[in-house]
Amino acid sequence: MRVVDFDEALRIVLEQAARLSKPRVERVGLLESVGRVLAEEIKADRDQPPFARSTRDGFAVRAADFSSGAELRVLGMVRAGDRWAGDAVGGDEAVQIMTGAPLPEGADAVAMVEFVERGDGWIRGVAGRGLAVGENVVPRGSEARAGQVVLTGGTVMGAAEVAMAATCGSAQTVVFQRPKVAIVATGDELVAVDAVPQEHEIRNSNGYALAAMVTKAGGIAGRLAIARDVREEVWERIAQGRVWDLLILSGGVSMGEYDLVEEVLEEFGAEFFFTGVKMQPGKPVVFGRLPARDGQKECFFFGLPGNPISTQVTFHCFVEPFLRAMAGGVVEGPGFVQATLREDVGGKPGLMRLLPARVSRDRVRPEVRLVGWQGSGDVAANARANCYAVLPGDREGFAAGEVISVLLR
Repeated sequence: MRVVDFDEALRIVLEQAARLSKPRVERVGLLESVGRVLAEEIKADRDQPPFARSTRDGFAVRAADFSSGAELRVLGMVRAGDRWAGDAVGGDEAVQIMTGAPLPEGADAVAMVEFVERGDGWIRGVAGRGLAVGENVVPRGSEARAGQVVLTGGTVMGAAEVAMAATCGSAQTVVFQRPKVAIVATGDELVAVDAVPQEHEIRNSNGYALAAMVTKAGGIAGRLAIARDVREEVWERIAQGRVWDLLILSGGVSMGEYDLVEEVLEEFGAEFFFTGVKMQPGKPVVFGRLPARDGQKECFFFGLPGNPISTQVTFHCFVEPFLRAMAGGVVEGPGFVQATLREDVGGKPGLMRLLPARVSRDRVRPEVRLVGWQGSGDVAANARANCYAVLPGDREGFAAGEVISVLLR
């Protein structure tokens, strides 16, 4: 066995992720790229903005003339989507302008309507209110120049990125293909979700939770049949799953008599990078690789603990970063933020703990509190949580008011 601490385990995962070959690419429609990783950069097809743009409703003027307090004759109005077709704005003139409209020639600033006195066909700045050249105007090309890279390869496409691509006329994008992930839940106690379980049985929630997390992380999830705690079934599922890009097994990785996953993986010639992590929940997590042989490619695998919270915590910590790299993304660890503890919490020396918690969305001082739970099989508690409080294993306890790390999910 090779049991390592949390930081070492994450280092190993990211090290292996960095060695992955980039996946193949495909061209998809812009909205189909959401959640996918760009394989090719996107460049601006013209200056952004393509004209000097007003950021306020007001009047396009020459700043110096407006600041002098003189009356300026209003020539007309220009709206967003139009352009000023009249003469250039002179020293004693102004053009009413709407937010987003192009600045008329001759004007060099926009006076906000709130700071203007208006008469019949004229305006004047309110007393003591000056105006600087360029005020309330976004210059042409200040956001991006034509030909400039605005989205680099490796970018994960979200709403902001889709908006940028759409602005540049990229109706289609070139993205990396999503990795195909085989999911195997093991255990005699498991039955299908739509089955009526007996008292000693439970529904296979892990298969669905893993499929949901794989999809969110950019993969294509395939749930294989449940593997009973019988060597032949575990062997058959691993044989089926190893032809996929990544194999995830839940359950069967502890030290019990019927925990067969590691033994069977060894029969396939598995190389184990670690077989346990000093963390709670999730200590018996396994990461390794099946070698290429008999005409089959190599296949990385994760063996996750069977208890639902253990499964999900270890996925977020180790599988998700690896899977994002397989999808062509940047090699980086899970997403941690800082929050203030709302209550005292006991520590557990020697084990990093990641406990179900809720973090507030307070802008100034986000706070985190633990969710009461009955152990790593408490699916209900996990559903009430929105994060995991991270409690390092070098402390006897943590006091209310301390700042700790929080694992987002």
